[in-house]
Amino acid sequence: MNALIAMPRRSSPAQLQAATTQADPRWAAVAARDAAADGSFWYSVQTTGVYCRPSCAARTPRPENVRFHASCADAERAGFRPCQRCRPGQSTALAHHAALVTQACRFIEEADAVPTLDALAASLGLSSSHLHRIFKQATGLTPRAYAAARREQRVRQALGPQSPAASVTDAIYGAGYQSSGRFYEQSAQVLGMTPTRYRAGGAAQRIRFAVAQCSLGALLVAQSERGLCAILLGDDPDALVRDLQDRFTHAELQGGDADFEALVAKVVAFVEAPGLGLDLPLDVQGTAFQQRVWQALRAIPAGQTASYADIARRIGAPAAVRAVAQACGANRLAVAIPCHRVVKSDGALSGYRWGVERKQALLEREKA
Repeated sequence: MNALIAMPRRSSPAQLQAATTQADPRWAAVAARDAAADGSFWYSVQTTGVYCRPSCAARTPRPENVRFHASCADAERAGFRPCQRCRPGQSTALAHHAALVTQACRFIEEADAVPTLDALAASLGLSSSHLHRIFKQATGLTPRAYAAARREQRVRQALGPQSPAASVTDAIYGAGYQSSGRFYEQSAQVLGMTPTRYRAGGAAQRIRFAVAQCSLGALLVAQSERGLCAILLGDDPDALVRDLQDRFTHAELQGGDADFEALVAKVVAFVEAPGLGLDLPLDVQGTAFQQRVWQALRAIPAGQTASYADIARRIGAPAAVRAVAQACGANRLAVAIPCHRVVKSDGALSGYRWGVERKQALLEREKA
């Protein structure tokens, strides 16, 4: 009697279509009803003949019945009609909020003085609490913090060498500050130096630096009068020095003496063994948003990681994931501000200013 030979089963067209849909990253957004994906694509359901936005609250369709579309017009050309529940052709709440926040930002930027929250909300026909909430969701900053950041940006421009401002005082008041005395109290944090030095391009500011070698390659350590202002990693020592010169264009760069070499040795030891800690003052210069991100990074314990989305939530700006990544990329104090502890949501390593290989090495040392 001949033995029966089991023939392999062939997948049905519906099973193949379901597998294709589930492999598409857009399906995850549909299954999660992700409002952040609204406007980037639409999906249709063959059994109902309608198309929806990703966040539609209707029951999740079977994947084999789903097709994706680049626009509402594309879905309608394919013979589908708009869903009456999510109304995919209308502006989303997120888009409406984004338009309101854009108007608020323009109002802040064009105002001679920082407007109050009540005045800003009244100009848009919103309540103060509602404006505060949607503004922070969209920008990662409160309206007051955004106004302060814009004012800081204006004063940097006004103190620049190409500015027509006749004096430092003119530049301060022209940027929107109501008191020069209050600005001088904040100038070290805003400019990293006195306004007069900043206007001279950092002239007369002394920065000591030295380049050492560690297991991760070349390491440049620089210190201003306020503390460590740069810890840079790389393969080419000369490139690190040029990076420092670009950062402090007209500062007086000085080679380190014996005392400074001892400080550099502490930084090298910290890179090699992060568990030692680094108890040295830092000269941290950045925007208000960047400083909030960097503060959150320093709160991540050694040996642990957090995602960009985690950091965005911790600073109260869950929608500002891309801005968090940009702040990590702007960090000039490697290891001291541990941007290497930030990973993608799936735990994978992504962009690191000094190379993903160094990021992985630092994380392995901390976990060990």
